[in-house]
Amino acid sequence: MRKSIILAALLLAPLAACSSNPPEHAEEEAHADNHDEEGEIHLTEQQIGSAGITLVQPQSGGAGVLSLPAMIEGDPQATQVVSAAIGGRVVSLQRNLGEAVQRGDVIAVIESREVAALRAEAEAGRARAQLARATLAREQRLFAERVTPEADLIAARTAATEADIAVRLAQQQLAAAGVGGGSLNRIGITAPIAGRITARTVTLGSTVAPDAELFRVSNLSRVAVTLSLSPADAGRIGRGVPVEVISGDRRGTGAVHFISPVVDETTRLVPVIVTLDNSGGLWRPGEPVSVAIQAAGSGNSASNFSIPESAIQSVEGRTTVFVRTAEGFRATPVAVSSRGGGRAVVTGLTGDERIAAEGSFTLKAELGKGEAEHGGH
Repeated sequence: MRKSIILAALLLAPLAACSSNPPEHAEEEAHADNHDEEGEIHLTEQQIGSAGITLVQPQSGGAGVLSLPAMIEGDPQATQVVSAAIGGRVVSLQRNLGEAVQRGDVIAVIESREVAALRAEAEAGRARAQLARATLAREQRLFAERVTPEADLIAARTAATEADIAVRLAQQQLAAAGVGGGSLNRIGITAPIAGRITARTVTLGSTVAPDAELFRVSNLSRVAVTLSLSPADAGRIGRGVPVEVISGDRRGTGAVHFISPVVDETTRLVPVIVTLDNSGGLWRPGEPVSVAIQAAGSGNSASNFSIPESAIQSVEGRTTVFVRTAEGFRATPVAVSSRGGGRAVVTGLTGDERIAAEGSFTLKAELGKGEAEHGGH
């Protein structure tokens, strides 16, 4: 009887050991429930929301989208350089960088001896013309009274005509130099167009040479976006094609304005200019942006889809997105054909899926954690 009891205890001991799980094994099995199959991640709606994962649906038609970097520039037709035809010393600056101006506003004053000389010549010419006209009137009266010969009248008429020509020439020289009213030796530099001061190369008290650039005035209600395309891609777009301009959270829509008929000798690319409305002051010249151009597609566009770049992760060397399933997510490999403007064109999806965009890196980390733990057992 005693031997039977001892034998039963020996048989039950291993079974008891097998039925009890250490805490660490229980945790591993609980975690393994999130990765029943390779590439599968089981998450509840609450867990997805807590992880900050957003879902998007792929957009069809990505094959015809050209995504590439570009640069915001001022519209060349709405930018003018302001210079002085006469050199001198800057004695007043009326506007600073970024300030708005209207056409004809005085933005600087230059003091110059040449201006004084031009004004003096104009004044002298007017005085000579007045004297010549008075002389002509006297000679006409004397000739009518038969006091002076006709030759004196002809000479007086010629002198008056030459004096008038000299006055007009002096006035034209003043106008060409931009000299208006004001003191004898000063010239006011005016804004040629309405806009904003986008560049200023002078300082108060400095001496400037004739025709040197002083300011640059730009009307920024419309800006240009410059980019370069390969000759093949340039052949897929035309003038007026819509272009989406993207920088962070800012987006705008412009249109292709110019496609160069000549390939750039240095880059071997085709320069393209896009015009973009900027009445709200959203875009700044010199700012790098991304553009997406809807071009004539090639190949089977039905199999190409546009998705956010944030949805793409690299898993074990493969480009992957995480597709929403009933239990969570499934890692699905895709092929990327182009990137730009925060989006990518991919193949390998049907277009009916919902994929993780923001927060997809969290899924990648969770998948890698689960595979590492499975690999250790």
